[in-house]
Amino acid sequence: MQRRSFLKSVLAGLGAAAVAVLGYPVMRFLAPLRSAVATEKLAISKTDIPSGDAKEVIYNDKPIIVINRRGKGYIALSRVCTHFGCLVMYDKEQGRLVCPCHAGIFTLEGNVVSGPPPRPLERIPIEVTGDMIFVGYIG
Repeated sequence: MQRRSFLKSVLAGLGAAAVAVLGYPVMRFLAPLRSAVATEKLAISKTDIPSGDAKEVIYNDKPIIVINRRGKGYIALSRVCTHFGCLVMYDKEQGRLVCPCHAGIFTLEGNVVSGPPPRPLERIPIEVTGDMIFVGYIG
């Protein structure tokens, strides 16, 4: 084997290795995330959330808030702001959700009122049965 052909082979191998090492993370970044389907429901007693109050919980590794809206019933929303991912906080006096990072304001239905958030908060399905609230996959 000649020196020139040997160097071409070595450089081709190194180039292929570099493409593989750099290409894998890029493909993982560009590939859509697989959505995790909840296999279990989270049960919360109605007595834990009186009218006008809210309860913050973790469901499927996601911080959520379950709110007992006066006259409207229960709703579960992701606490992750759609702007930069900060956790929204429940403002009981004003009846809204507020993002402390950039003053994004959401209604108790998760809709954007003001600020930079580009879209509403994610709704989490719930089922109210008897004295319990079941959060998660409804099926």
